[in-house]
Amino acid sequence: MKTKKVFIEIPLVEVPSSHPRRESLVLREKLVNAMIKGIVVPHGLIAHGRGECFDYLLGERTQPFAKKAIEAAAAALILAKNPVISVNGNSAALAAKHIVELAKVVDADIEVNLFYRTYRREQAIAQLLRSFGASKVLGVGEDADAVIPELHSERRRVSSRGILRADVVLVPLEDGDRTQALVNMGKLVIAIDLNPLSRTSMSANITIVDNVVRAIPLLVETARRLIKEDNRYLRSILRNYDNRATLAEAINFIAKRLVNLSKELSSAPRGS
Repeated sequence: MKTKKVFIEIPLVEVPSSHPRRESLVLREKLVNAMIKGIVVPHGLIAHGRGECFDYLLGERTQPFAKKAIEAAAAALILAKNPVISVNGNSAALAAKHIVELAKVVDADIEVNLFYRTYRREQAIAQLLRSFGASKVLGVGEDADAVIPELHSERRRVSSRGILRADVVLVPLEDGDRTQALVNMGKLVIAIDLNPLSRTSMSANITIVDNVVRAIPLLVETARRLIKEDNRYLRSILRNYDNRATLAEAINFIAKRLVNLSKELSSAPRGS
C-alpha cells in the first residue's frame, strides 16, 4: 500500500523589532526557512531548541570561559597544516557567512558532513556556502569517498581531501560519537556546543560553550588578530589551555547563576 505524502504549509513571519525575544525568534525563522529549502531537517529544530535552553542558562551572552576557548581555537586553526571546518545543516543555516570568512582567514577547507545525508541536501548546503564566497566545498556526493573508523552512521563518510587528512577539525553543532572518533584518530577537535555536559563537549580538545551565531564571528575576529603573532606565542596559548577547566567554569557559572536567580525570585515582593 502506497503512502501519500502530506505537505504542511509553514508561514514565515516578520518578527517585530519591539519583541523582547526578537533575536531568538529570528534564529528560529532562519532554521524553519532553511528546513523548507532542504538545508535543515526537522531533527535539527529539536537540537536547536535544546541548545536554546542552555543559552538561557548562559544569559545569552559569550562568557569569559568561551572567549578563552575561542582564543585557543583560533590559535589551533592558524597553526594547523590542514584545518577543516565541518558543516551540518544548522550551522550552515545560522552561520554560513562567517564560516566562509573564518575559512579564508585561517586557510581552512570547508566540508559538508551530515547525519541525515542526501545528495540533494549536500548540494543545498554547498550552494548556500558558495553564495557567501566559498570557492571549494568538500564532502558532497562522490567526494565523501572515505570513512571514519568506529562510526556506523552516515557521518562516517568524509572526504579524503578534507576531514580524513585534517590535523585540526572545527565541528560546530556536533554529535559526540564522531567527535570522539576524530579525537581517536589523532586529530585536534574544536567543538562549539551550548551544553557543557554533552558528549561532544566532554570529548573535544577545545570546547567553546557558546551560541554558534556569537562564537564563529568572534573566532573570525580573534583569528584576524592572532594571525599577526608568531608561532611561539600561538603554541603558548594552546599549551596553557585546559579544556576540562573551561568546562568546569561553564558548569559553575550555570550553577551559580541559577542559585542567584532563585534568590532574586524568593526575595522579590509577592505579585511583583
